[in-house]
Amino acid sequence: MSAWLDFALEHLPYVLEGVPTTLGLWVSAMVIGAILGLALAWARIYGNRPIYAIATVYVEIFRGTPMLVQMLFIYLGLPEIGITFDPLTAAIIAIGLNTAAYQAEYLRGAVRSVPAGQMTAARALGMGRFQAFTTIILPQALRRVIPQWSNEAILELKYTSIAYAIGVTEITARAEKIGYETFQFFEVFLLIAAIYVVMTSIVAQLLHLLEKKVSVPGL
Repeated sequence: MSAWLDFALEHLPYVLEGVPTTLGLWVSAMVIGAILGLALAWARIYGNRPIYAIATVYVEIFRGTPMLVQMLFIYLGLPEIGITFDPLTAAIIAIGLNTAAYQAEYLRGAVRSVPAGQMTAARALGMGRFQAFTTIILPQALRRVIPQWSNEAILELKYTSIAYAIGVTEITARAEKIGYETFQFFEVFLLIAAIYVVMTSIVAQLLHLLEKKVSVPGL
């Protein structure tokens, strides 16, 4: 244990230099996913047949293929048709597009859980469908979706480690570099596991506080 602590203390600063990249990748991807997921949820609930079909195909494709395949396709496949991205941008796009499919389904379920009569009542009062959705339905749905969204946020934080496969120097990539230099893979990946546990625990606690703050008794 003492030997591992000495190893961890020696290499921790270098590994932690990758934390801003990991968190930046995660936050950017989650924002993209939330915006696109909201649009997809709207399309799956209120869209006409063509829009519903397009949104459904998107969701099924991104839920039905591994994120690593999607990331490699964006970073290595798209350049063949003239579309290129640097590794970090490709990773952000891949994780953002992937999580959008899942966030859309979580949000769609939350919207469906709001009694349909509320939309009917809002329309009877003269509101348009979009106005009723954004002012009455969506605020309730966002409160209800936080538990599922929290799980997705934590999963995506862990999935940022996949980005090392295309050359993003986040914390997993830095751990691998240390491993090949020292041949102490057990020690270095134990250190990385501890860092991920700390980060996911902090995120979980923050989201739990948010859930408590916005909860409405009886809703």
